[in-house]
Amino acid sequence: MRIAALLVAISLVFSSAAALANDVAAAQGVIRAQEQAFVRDDASAAYSHAAPAIKEIFPAPDIFMSMVRNGYAPVYRHKSFEFGESKSEGGWIAQRVHIIDANGEAWEALYTLEQQPDGSYKITGCSLLKAGQSV
Repeated sequence: MRIAALLVAISLVFSSAAALANDVAAAQGVIRAQEQAFVRDDASAAYSHAAPAIKEIFPAPDIFMSMVRNGYAPVYRHKSFEFGESKSEGGWIAQRVHIIDANGEAWEALYTLEQQPDGSYKITGCSLLKAGQSV
């Protein structure tokens, strides 16, 4: 009986870890899809990955893209875009991204995503700092 309880406990740990990995992979897929939409200058596709709260602030794809071009140039145009560590809590995921901008400067972006009622993840924000700069 103890062995059965141990096996159940182990399976629960592994299923929780697998679910977390799936959520992080889904969130990274959303970030990557938006990053690729920026590369193509596809405002509608990039905007589709924004959470409802972001869409309230920027009510149209062209307004959203203008904000990204002007305030997030390293995200909009870059030489490299690599995922770093992630954290998950409840329906929220924080994902670090290491970026080298078009001029060769290093940046770190912290994306936050929230799980939506349909189970998908949408981007709720992105904080951008030059690498080595403190908050």
